[in-house]
Amino acid sequence: MVLQAEEGLITPSVRVLVATAVPAERNAVAGAFPGAGAGESALPGTVRVVRAATGFDLLAAGVGPALAAASTATALTAAALAGRPYGLVVSAGIGGGFQPAAPLGSLVVADAITAADLGAETADGFLPVTELGFGTVTHRPPKSLVRVACGATGARAGTVLTVSTVTGTAARAAELRDRHPGALAEGMEGFGVAEAAAAHGVPVLEVRAVSNPVGPRDRAAWRIGDALTALTEAFGKLAPALESWNPHDH
Repeated sequence: MVLQAEEGLITPSVRVLVATAVPAERNAVAGAFPGAGAGESALPGTVRVVRAATGFDLLAAGVGPALAAASTATALTAAALAGRPYGLVVSAGIGGGFQPAAPLGSLVVADAITAADLGAETADGFLPVTELGFGTVTHRPPKSLVRVACGATGARAGTVLTVSTVTGTAARAAELRDRHPGALAEGMEGFGVAEAAAAHGVPVLEVRAVSNPVGPRDRAAWRIGDALTALTEAFGKLAPALESWNPHDH
């Protein structure tokens, strides 16, 4: 239902499920709601943040695409059975950024959520599962949602890769960039969260704050604290925009 007002259209608030990998990321998102009531929801690992007439459920879904998909699907099913389905799922967290396009501390919003290593190695190189004749490797968030998120936060839009093994060499980083020229960041959960959302017919968004360069592992160069702070700041700006976004527009 959409209500008409003098200043334009007023859309009903969207219930949002935010799925992170670990509690530290979930807590960083929760830090964007300092004035809202919060408490444990009925689903383990989930914190419910109440803002006015709407709410965000913040779920620490687990590390990796498989656990993230299972946890997100469980949350979506539980909400649907309770008669309060979600209108949007957001995969959020920190991740690696491809340099120099996504510097440390910057924010990336996915316009494509792609499973980078779902397929087969062949003598001629990597083949995505789609070229083997089945499955999917990319979910695309609604364009209007990507525009809203980037406009609210100042983030760059681009492909966010989902990997089961974090990139640790320059050769691997170069290979990924060659296969995915639009890639800005990599994480381990986005595609799994998107698969669960797609199965429930719910739109999805992925937001990553860059904590480290994609490439050789150099822990001294990681800026996890800065990235978590950037995630908090991003959701402080993003939450009001998501609440007013109309899922029927996509």
